[in-house]
Amino acid sequence: MAADRVLATAALRSSLSVALIAAALPAGAGSLPVHGLWVWNSTQVLQAPQGAPALRDFCQSAGINEVYVSVSRDYSALEELRLTQLIALLHQIDIRVDALIYSVDGDEVGAPRTALLDRVQSILNFDHHHPAQHFDGIHLAIEPQRRPEYESATNNQFLPALVVTYRAVRARTDRAALSLGADIPSKVLAADVDERRALLSAVPRLTLLMDAGTIQRGAATPGQRLEQLRRRSRRYLQMAYRGVDEPHAAGMLIALRAQDHEAQLPPLLAALDDANRSDPHYLGWARSYDAAP
Repeated sequence: MAADRVLATAALRSSLSVALIAAALPAGAGSLPVHGLWVWNSTQVLQAPQGAPALRDFCQSAGINEVYVSVSRDYSALEELRLTQLIALLHQIDIRVDALIYSVDGDEVGAPRTALLDRVQSILNFDHHHPAQHFDGIHLAIEPQRRPEYESATNNQFLPALVVTYRAVRARTDRAALSLGADIPSKVLAADVDERRALLSAVPRLTLLMDAGTIQRGAATPGQRLEQLRRRSRRYLQMAYRGVDEPHAAGMLIALRAQDHEAQLPPLLAALDDANRSDPHYLGWARSYDAAP
């Protein structure tokens, strides 16, 4: 019996490692493109009557295959129950579920970074207590660019500290066999090659937030907007990896906000896949849960 338990544990760890590696593979490596969904207000979503089934149905209709669910800093027992129910519901239809952690100062050394790492640990504790309804990964939305000192379109001085934070989180998620992703603003693409190399080696996956203005200026018709998105998304991927030859550089998703594009969103998302599917670094797209597909 003891030998059986050892073998079972080894097999479980092996399968978790394979799953973690597969989650970071680029779409061009033969996997389906990632179609991600941010659920920023999960507490309100799950409080609503039929909130979890409605989210499941939305994911199916919109072609979503992974969801980033915001987790409160101090979630209640009721919120914990609703999260486990949602995870179980989405896992039934093979949708990955990541815990979404937001911060504007988690890059800062000292108390802010410690607070962020404490939140990461709370997700690991959640998984420990709910092995059958566990999160598949952690998705970081750390946004120092929203602080006044970094609002300039060219100020990327937060990057070194942000990379340190990413690495500290990754040390924990790797030990727990969880995937790790992080959102980045498009302005970091202007960073020098050493800064981009450090960023692309810090986490397995990055999600590039594409501002609405980048595909609306001068695009008078829907067709022009689609073509502009194709061109700009290809250009952004080229900018991100220019001069970076790391064999294990992060793969990248490209994200659009639902409220920026409304009814135009589905064809724009399809255009992202069409334009970038052959790029070995492109993983897929992400969108927010703000409007119907």
